[in-house]
Amino acid sequence: MKIAIIAHLKFPIAQPFSGGLEMHTHLLASALQARGHAVTLYASEGSGGEFDLVSVCAPTGCAFDDVSEARIDAAEHAAYVRIMDAVAAGGYDFVHNNSLHYLPLLRAGELAVPMVTALHTPPFEPFVRGVRARARDMTFAAVSPSLAREWRDLIGEPQVIGNGIDLDAFAYSARPVGAPHAIWMGRLVPEKGPHLAIDAARAAGLPLKFAGPRSNPAYWDSEIAPRLGDDITYLGHLGHDDLARRVGEAHVALCTPRWEEPFGLVLAEFLACGTPVAAFRRGAIPDILDASSGVLAEADDVADLGRAVTRAIRLNRADCRRRAEHLFDASTMTDRYEDLYEIELQRAARAAIAARVSNA
Repeated sequence: MKIAIIAHLKFPIAQPFSGGLEMHTHLLASALQARGHAVTLYASEGSGGEFDLVSVCAPTGCAFDDVSEARIDAAEHAAYVRIMDAVAAGGYDFVHNNSLHYLPLLRAGELAVPMVTALHTPPFEPFVRGVRARARDMTFAAVSPSLAREWRDLIGEPQVIGNGIDLDAFAYSARPVGAPHAIWMGRLVPEKGPHLAIDAARAAGLPLKFAGPRSNPAYWDSEIAPRLGDDITYLGHLGHDDLARRVGEAHVALCTPRWEEPFGLVLAEFLACGTPVAAFRRGAIPDILDASSGVLAEADDVADLGRAVTRAIRLNRADCRRRAEHLFDASTMTDRYEDLYEIELQRAARAAIAARVSNA
């Protein structure tokens, strides 16, 4: 098939990835291309991979005040107008919408081919405006059962297709390396809670290494910098290879979302490396971790998370890897999306035949 994938525009779809959605979009585009499909990714500048790329604008980033929010809204609206114009004229067989923006949904009716929208976040405005417009005539795929429940009132029961990772890229490490220590990774922003990971590691008496882009300078200055010390090591913004090595070396990993995490690809990466996880009980995390691979703590409770760390560090690393293989194989994820595309194409073909018959 000739497939268009519409990405969000806030960060490039390229290594080192800013977060899980960027990694997922890149992996899906690469996997479909490797299976013989002709994939075009519409994304921001700086993106790249073994597929066709249309760069539509500079990365728009995240808003920090009303002025930056207005600027970003205007830039993204203009960019998605250009994207949808190009998609409509591009001769595609199928469109996969990963954008988190309302405009591709509002204009989906102009396309002559099916489009599926993947839901990667809880409902938020103005994205909800677009979803509501397509609630009756588009197929949606949520990345976890908990996220599907959050969208149920608006669109009924969406498909659930969990995210996958390249299990070979996050290779299994049977034994950690060096003195006992914990690891955390992700965007360094308030909603990811790295400051709580620092506090919990200290409560458990473990040094912490953490990695990720410093996406919010004010947050770094107010919450991260004052907590730094000899027991806390910032590794920087790492690519896949370095991340996998660091995760495999760690004795335990922490996951500290301050919101209802819709999936949490870092959990898949931790488990694939064999590193057990201590995490807040939020969103999809209880869907992912079981008793063999992680220990849950009450949300935002640092003391409880510290206790979870001391229990999780004793879990069997081979069990963690098995959990990842069971849930997060990228090949299985790609199979399920291909199956969904085929179902939608068959549905569109039947509708076209019915329309021709009714007009005869």
